Amino acid sequence: MERFIPIVQIVTTVFLIIELGLTAYLVSPWRSAPSTPSFMLFNSVWSLLVIGYIFLAPLYFARLFHSLVALVLEWMTMIFWFAGSIALAAYVGSWPCGANTYCHSAKAATAFGFFIWALFTFFVILDTRAWLRNRGSAAPKPSTATVGV
Repeated sequence: MERFIPIVQIVTTVFLIIELGLTAYLVSPWRSAPSTPSFMLFNSVWSLLVIGYIFLAPLYFARLFHSLVALVLEWMTMIFWFAGSIALAAYVGSWPCGANTYCHSAKAATAFGFFIWALFTFFVILDTRAWLRNRGSAAPKPSTATVGV
């Protein structure tokens, strides 16, 4: 299962970039944009930052990474995407779009929102299971080779 995680991370990032473009298009014609598309735009930016922390910080900034913080961020992001996708689906409704590109973009943003929610749910399940499995284990002790250096 762990070998598929980098692929799912890449797919999530691509979906987030698509969602960012769609929601930016939804918000762009408004001076004071409706709150639902604006929240989905926030979700896209927030999620890109969370993805950066969760998947790049352990590789490049290991001292700044904490697994419990990552887990809380994943849970929050999953809830944000669920709430935003439901709100956007209610905002769009089931009206026929015809040639209206705004309507088609809103429906595509709704679909990608639910896909992103499902991907973050996948991450939450995996990381919650790993955290519950490892929470009782003792912290690794420093090796004797590094003590006193």
